[in-house]
Amino acid sequence: MKKALALLLAPWLLTGCTATFTNLTPRQMPRSPNNLYPVEVAFNSRQQSLRWDSIDPKVIVNNQSFPLRPVPMVRNRWEGQIPVPPGTNLIHYRFRFDFLYNAVGGPQPDSALSPDYSLKILD
Repeated sequence: MKKALALLLAPWLLTGCTATFTNLTPRQMPRSPNNLYPVEVAFNSRQQSLRWDSIDPKVIVNNQSFPLRPVPMVRNRWEGQIPVPPGTNLIHYRFRFDFLYNAVGGPQPDSALSPDYSLKILD
């Protein structure tokens, strides 16, 4: 019985996302005249079946998502910009990476969500 359970759990353990996010964005920035602020993140995963060419990264602010683009010549890093309304001094955001992974029967969708981060705007 234990062997059968181990066999059933093995695919889940092998394909389960083990993503790590490293927020490279400063915790505070001076107020920008255009109300856009740069964000950057490093994304890594030990998931062998992850299809790196399928990654669709986003940054989420107030339930709105904004696209991230790869940082040129740097592996596994993405950057983008988030809007912060005038007069707002603190904004919360998180990163979401949608991707495909190889599975029996063909590629399957999955995603990884970062913890919440905060950006303080200095006047």
